[in-house]
This record gives sequence, structure tokens and C-alpha cells, in this order.
Amino acid sequence: MSVESVSAQGFARESLAVLQHITESARADVARAAELIADTVRADGVIQAFGTGHSQAIVLELAGRAGGLVPTNRLSIADLVLYGGDAPAVLDDPLLERRAGVAARLYDLAAPHPQDLFVVISNSGVNNVIVEMALRAKERGHRILAITSLTHTRAVPAGHPSGKKLADLADVVLDNAAPRGDALLELPGGGAVSALSTLTGVMLVQMAVAEASAQLLAAGENPPVYVSANVPGGFEGNLELEKRYAGRIRRTAS
Repeated sequence: MSVESVSAQGFARESLAVLQHITESARADVARAAELIADTVRADGVIQAFGTGHSQAIVLELAGRAGGLVPTNRLSIADLVLYGGDAPAVLDDPLLERRAGVAARLYDLAAPHPQDLFVVISNSGVNNVIVEMALRAKERGHRILAITSLTHTRAVPAGHPSGKKLADLADVVLDNAAPRGDALLELPGGGAVSALSTLTGVMLVQMAVAEASAQLLAAGENPPVYVSANVPGGFEGNLELEKRYAGRIRRTAS
């Protein structure tokens, strides 16, 4: 890659090419992911979304946003403090997501129902807490939708003692097509700049939600979706929709 490619236009060109590619290459997997989501909504389930680090941006794209599905819940390592009673200082540990037992506690704090779907998001798909969450969900009989980079995960060793990676445990995998290490534009002296996985992860999430909504509409069902709280009546209408899932979805300040 030339020095000229390391630029705003270079990133726009390369990232748009990947986005165009996944709209076609991921079509079948998106349809399968949408079926999982639609089935969960029909079964009065909640979509439990979990990721760490920058994958939390994609969790936020799925859980509790305008134009998104109401029965969605964000799981976060911060839940140890918000709901688990741990001291805030526990979050100072930069290696917390690699500690054994963290995901099990987060799962228990969420108290998911059997029909809930787990959407687990990780570019590498190998961090301990990510794999532990997927294992916990699988052991409890939940279906799992993974969003990960197959290129990255195949290029690195497993980080969990089981030897499993996120992609190994999922019912459906959406490949975000990010390169190993995530950054898209290679630098002449080594390394790379401009991460891709958030852009492609958001595209995949929104494609899956749109397709799930289409499946619900085709069956004569109205998708329960949020209206922006910043339009008249939006906040009140959203509260009414949330009543169906009282105690199962968390909507904290963010």
C-alpha cells in the first residue's frame, strides 16, 4: 500500500469496498442471524448483547437505541459495579476481561430467561471473558450469534483454557471482514492505522435487525422498536413498550 493510500480518501475507499463486499458475502448469514432475532422476539425473549473494549460500540448499536428493537439488553463488565456491588476500583484493572469467572458473574447478574438470545461481539474472538460468556450461554441452552473477524481469529491462538474461540461456539457467525489487528491502512514503516471492525459490525447489526423486522412483518407481526426520545411522545411511547420486558432490560444513563 502506498503512502498516498494512508489518507482520509484512502480509508473511505478501502472501507467502502469492504462494506460493499459484506452486503453480498454475508447475505445468507445475515438471514440466519435475523431468524434467530425474530424467533427471540416471537418467543418473548430478550437479545442479550455483550462485548468488551471497542466492541461495546456495536453492543450500543443493538441495545436500546432509536430504530432498534426494544427487547434488547446490554451486558457490560461495568455491571459488576452497577449491579454486583463491587467497588468501582475493580474496573481499574486493564486485564479484567481476561480474569476467570467474570462472565459467569455477569450472566448471573443479568438473570436471562431460557429463550433469550446472546449476541457476543469480539473482533479477535479469543479474550477469556468473551469465550467464557459464550460457553456459559451455550451450557444454559441459549442460542448464540457471534460478530467477529474470522481472519483475525484464525490467525491467533485461543486465549481460553478450553481451547475454544467465539466462532467455535456460535450458532451463527457474522464475519466483520476486518483484517488481523483490525487496522485497515498499512503504514510504510510497519503497523497500520484506522480500525475497520466498528463500521462493518454496525452494518451487520443493522442488516440483521432490518431483516428480522422484515420477517416479523411478513408474518403479520409488528416489530417492537424504539422511537427517538427526542421527538414528541417518543420517550413516553418507549416506556410503554418497555413494560412488557420489565426487570429484564436495563436502561442506565450513558
